[in-house]
Amino acid sequence: MSELTELFFHPEARDRRQAVQPPDTSFKNAKRDQHAVSAGIERRLLIWLAQHTPGRINSDHLTVLGLGASFFTGLSYFLARWNSIGLLAATACIGLNWLGDSLDGTLARIRNHERPRYGFYVDHMLDTFGALFLMGGLAASGYLGWRVAAGMLIAFLMLAIEVYLATYTLGVFTLSFWKLGPTEIRILLGAANLVLWFRPAARVWGTHYRLLDFGGCVAITAMTVMLIAAAAKHTARLYREERLN
Repeated sequence: MSELTELFFHPEARDRRQAVQPPDTSFKNAKRDQHAVSAGIERRLLIWLAQHTPGRINSDHLTVLGLGASFFTGLSYFLARWNSIGLLAATACIGLNWLGDSLDGTLARIRNHERPRYGFYVDHMLDTFGALFLMGGLAASGYLGWRVAAGMLIAFLMLAIEVYLATYTLGVFTLSFWKLGPTEIRILLGAANLVLWFRPAARVWGTHYRLLDFGGCVAITAMTVMLIAAAAKHTARLYREERLN
């Protein structure tokens, strides 16, 4: 019986053949586009930390640290509604989140233990949960209006979708916009926490706008502009590269 006849009259044979085929694990890493202000210093620091990390600690431990720190950042902001010590706790948790979220990939690369598909998927799913924890905690803190927090979360998720689609279609993973990346955002948020620790009712330039409300509105505007600019740029590029004849 020919192979074609067997597959036509005995589809179960096709199923058996497909079942024994090894999964295609080939994966090409996207080019990382990182031009943030802190990128150079941060890269050197992360490499040094990876080289001095004890062998019993691996990248999965650091990933869990980053997720846990995100959760406790939100919880700390929630507690700050009653005690401003929560602001300091949130700042410490933001630092731990940076350590876990940034060092896990560097450690895997230094030790040649990279799992590119797993790492990309897990890291960015956890970033999504981290954003939810952060914005939820800020909304419950009393220092940021829930509408502004919701707007920031929506803008962040829409920008993230654009970045992930561009990574898939163009092979370029953008880690920063306008010289600003996740590390710069963490630094700005930590600085705002310290200001609010000393001046809980801080306003912007003598106006009635609260510090985090004003900063949140600026962030929403900036992310919206980034989103529109990136979407227009990438749509135009893809149109040129796949123009209809």
